[in-house]
Amino acid sequence: MAYNVAQKLIASHLVSGEMVPGTEIGLHIDQTLTQDATGTLVMLELEALGLDRARTEVSVQYVDHNLLQADSKNAEDHDFLRSACQRFGLWFSKAGNGVSHPTHMQRFGVPGKTMVGSDSHTPAAGSLGMLAIGVGGTEVALAIAGEPLYIRMPEIWGVKLTGELPPWTSAKDVILEMLRRHGVKGGVNRIVEYYGPGLATLTAMDRHVIANMGAELGATSTVFPADEQVRTFLRAEQREQDFTELVADADATYDVTEEIDLASIEPLIALPSSPGNVVPVREVAGRPVEQVVIGSSANPGLRDFAIVAAITKGRQAFPGLSLDVNPSSRQILQDLTIMGATLDLIGAGARLHQSGCMGCIGMGQAPANGSISLRTMPRNFPGRSGTQEDSVYLCSPETGAAAALTGQITDPRDLTELFGLEYPQITVPAVSSVNLAMLEEPLPPEESIAVQLIKGENISSLPVFGPLSERIEAPVALIVGDDISTDEILPAGARVLPFRSNVPKLAEFTFDQVDPTYPTRAAQTRDTTGHMIVAGANYGQGSSREHAAITPRFLGLRVVLAVSFARIHWQNLANFGALALQFTDAADHDRIKRDDVLVLDGIREALSNGTEILVRNTTRDEVYSVRHELSTRQIEMLLVGGLIPWLRARHAQGATVPEDVR
Repeated sequence: MAYNVAQKLIASHLVSGEMVPGTEIGLHIDQTLTQDATGTLVMLELEALGLDRARTEVSVQYVDHNLLQADSKNAEDHDFLRSACQRFGLWFSKAGNGVSHPTHMQRFGVPGKTMVGSDSHTPAAGSLGMLAIGVGGTEVALAIAGEPLYIRMPEIWGVKLTGELPPWTSAKDVILEMLRRHGVKGGVNRIVEYYGPGLATLTAMDRHVIANMGAELGATSTVFPADEQVRTFLRAEQREQDFTELVADADATYDVTEEIDLASIEPLIALPSSPGNVVPVREVAGRPVEQVVIGSSANPGLRDFAIVAAITKGRQAFPGLSLDVNPSSRQILQDLTIMGATLDLIGAGARLHQSGCMGCIGMGQAPANGSISLRTMPRNFPGRSGTQEDSVYLCSPETGAAAALTGQITDPRDLTELFGLEYPQITVPAVSSVNLAMLEEPLPPEESIAVQLIKGENISSLPVFGPLSERIEAPVALIVGDDISTDEILPAGARVLPFRSNVPKLAEFTFDQVDPTYPTRAAQTRDTTGHMIVAGANYGQGSSREHAAITPRFLGLRVVLAVSFARIHWQNLANFGALALQFTDAADHDRIKRDDVLVLDGIREALSNGTEILVRNTTRDEVYSVRHELSTRQIEMLLVGGLIPWLRARHAQGATVPEDVR
């Protein structure tokens, strides 16, 4: 049978199920990635599981999100993460070494391998011919412990690339074109696989840009073949021995197909406040800009910084505009400096920040209220920048550089007429400045077993949630519309993220951008009836942070009734014992009001037997039909209170991970 690249990756790691779209499959996982905003809970979960040592080929903990140390919280959590890596046998990437995704690609990515990460942009590793999937932290912890990853088998969406990108455009415009066509829900329950003659013109790091923002399409993952461009990348990283060719069979087919002529791509930009709100730059040219931020995992390559340096070289950023540069890794900053591009950026008035996520996650560089900030980042959800009334646009480095010079949104193709600039031709070093000094190897088993976890006062134990009730009668504490992101459920940024390992404190920020009264009102239900949330379509899009499921659950959440769910958040709700149900008739969403009391009777029996589930609104004397998409395994989890109690019960009954998938 002829396979495409995604099917080859799945087939070679399949431990349960069949490759039939929509059915549950189990996959053996080779590598894991965690970052400090989500990794603290992962390490607490490893402790709760009683893990002796990581059973993956490679597991790496990065410190790239919470780099501002305004008090002791972040520093103490970094100490905890380092001690956990020593205890459980993980690699540790020090603060300032770089953003997890490009750094992992440079140092650990291997064609043909599988990886899960507690970060929704983990699919960036698909640029090397890997199957990389963003999931909740609990599932990463289980993968580290040797358990399979269970997902719904996605459709494979083949996107054929032809032609070559014209000057003043780059890979960011390709993924923005996909978002322009399909929006933030177009990739749900799909793996996007790029193929065709146009691939030969895209470097491995160009592909990283596209694969990274496949998450904004809602895709399970994005996959590229491992071809000569990947070999060239690994050779530059002095790891050519890790290269294995992985390409689609000549007669491979796809469930869904698409074609993009790269030559037809023009500069694009995503308007506030959604990555799917994409228009040509020309349509919004002239709007005043006060900030341009270059960097993040969505434009992390050396080329992405060097092109901005080349465009701005010998010129000054527009008066009153802040040009901010977040180097994505220390290695890339080294190479940028060797090229002389760092001095060009400084000469243009750029502010250089730490190697890390920084402004992307609202960790500094927050813009002024109401002012336009152009960013080469993956997301512009409301308030994500750290400013409540932000106005963030997403663009390519070329478009960002053009705005930096003109002080307004400018089509970069106009720079030729405005400044006599021809499109710069960037040549990056053939061999990268490999620097392993800030990567700490796992301790040997005989040493790691004696390591004690270092827990500061800001680290709390994981909350324990009870089994699912047979009858749930609870008020509706909140009603929200479509495309609510995890940033809106639980904000990121310097104000909130320092409490990521302190669930009781973190819960105080839940939904505070949507309804500041929610935490107080919800907490009043915690020890009595609990409460429900009613949501629109694509509920929980965006970040993989499981905190967005844990904190509402901690505040008493029992059930979410939604028109539809984003994949990762839907799984996270089940992992922590919250029931995710979908309206059979989407119009029923609008029939329910806040504080209505809803009743589900015989819920355990209905889930176990597959019988119809009805929700009775006692306030309005109405009944709504709902459904679920939970697998048998997920139902078993819910009945006992979530993933960790389920796993403990399995192990108590003698269930083990098969030797052939450890």
